[in-house]
Amino acid sequence: MGGAEFELDALRKDEALEQLAERINVAQFVAFEPTPEGPRQTACRMRGRGANAPLPSLRAAAEELLRNSPDRSVNLRSYLPSDPRSKPFHYGLDRLDEVVETAERALEDGYYVILNETVDVHDGGVSGVVEGGIVEFAPDDTPRCVEKSGTCSLPLDWGRRMLATVYGFAPELDIGEGERLEFSVHPRPRGWRQTQTLGWEVEEIGRHDLQPRMVWPNRFSRLIGDKAFGLMMAWLAGADVPLTSVYARRLAGRSFSFGEDTGGRDVWVRTCPLEPVPGHYATRHGWIEPFALLQDEDPEPQDWFDPDLQRSEHRHLLSSALVQAGVPSAWSGAYYVDAAGTGVAEGVAGSGDAFMLGRQAPQELPDAVHAAIAQTAGRLERVFGPVRFEWVHDGTRVWVVQLHRGATASQGATIVPGEPGRWQKFDAAEGLEALRATLERLPGDTGLEILGRVGLTSHVADVLRRAKVPARLI
Repeated sequence: MGGAEFELDALRKDEALEQLAERINVAQFVAFEPTPEGPRQTACRMRGRGANAPLPSLRAAAEELLRNSPDRSVNLRSYLPSDPRSKPFHYGLDRLDEVVETAERALEDGYYVILNETVDVHDGGVSGVVEGGIVEFAPDDTPRCVEKSGTCSLPLDWGRRMLATVYGFAPELDIGEGERLEFSVHPRPRGWRQTQTLGWEVEEIGRHDLQPRMVWPNRFSRLIGDKAFGLMMAWLAGADVPLTSVYARRLAGRSFSFGEDTGGRDVWVRTCPLEPVPGHYATRHGWIEPFALLQDEDPEPQDWFDPDLQRSEHRHLLSSALVQAGVPSAWSGAYYVDAAGTGVAEGVAGSGDAFMLGRQAPQELPDAVHAAIAQTAGRLERVFGPVRFEWVHDGTRVWVVQLHRGATASQGATIVPGEPGRWQKFDAAEGLEALRATLERLPGDTGLEILGRVGLTSHVADVLRRAKVPARLI
């Protein structure tokens, strides 16, 4: 990890690292200062050695650091105590002679030098900041990710639970009141103490409280998949969520689980895209090997534009697969908030697959089901504001099987408001893929009139809202 600074008041960088290492695991490092007699070791934290254990020479230190680094490479940072801002910085040096020559050259020029193990920011872990009662983090970045858009932002206790669930250990995020911690979390042990959390900087900034922006999609939700993240947020908010195991492509083949046993005896295996693509990718009733399903549905990385980082990336569009405990379904459907701010619940008796695909009209829900859905919606909306979710009622309680934030522009017969110059008819019985194809070739200034008793909470309506094409039911 090459970007984090280690400045604490007027301390030299090596002294600041020593202070930090007393509190939290740090990346392995060895520091040298220039003297007339040559390089002199000033500080060291190396795996398998005590604090500041002396090493025979700069070459011996570099060789041991390279050998101990999981990525077999080191970073070289140089600075002047009178001006602690980083001077020449070298990332990912992996040849011993190059490390030694670069360090000796900097020391001969009068610079102080710190060698530390390179920490790969693309290892499936995250980096971020704890401050003011919240935690913010993102994958594929240094702690400075908090200065960019798309950072996952949560209350600290939620963030701890989410990271502990996903990575299988409790991250070391303890700080005092009024402190700010830059950290990173990794799938495998790193650093001097060989734990999976690294500290990069702690500073005293004064006590204050911050409010998290609990929005998604974000950069972390795309790492584990949008459905997985939304379900975890529902679970953290106290809603009933079926026991769900997430098999994420970028977590080195491991899975993680959350939720509750439903009492059902079957499972659903659901594909989980970077961002919602309603009804497009496979959902299987019954067991199928999750990674085999991912490979079958999304075999090759594709060009994808990251809306947060404003750049194109080559990546798989399916982040993960979910194996979800089945819910004995007395009623199934979806809930949304319409343009007037009114909560609307729609559904059908039994399984809701045909309803969500627009092949079955919504039915009148029993009062007890309506009341249970309203209670769940109220719990979620107190935390997130307006929400949309898919639900299953087992005859006793409501289970949330998907969750998204935000109200819709739909109301009454209007799916997407607008007054186009002309209207074109589309029969919902043709299916979602036919609808997507129609939207791709739809002329400008044209809206769609949808034939069929389609629910405003169905995938048909969701596809139209995402396309932002004027649409109404007839």
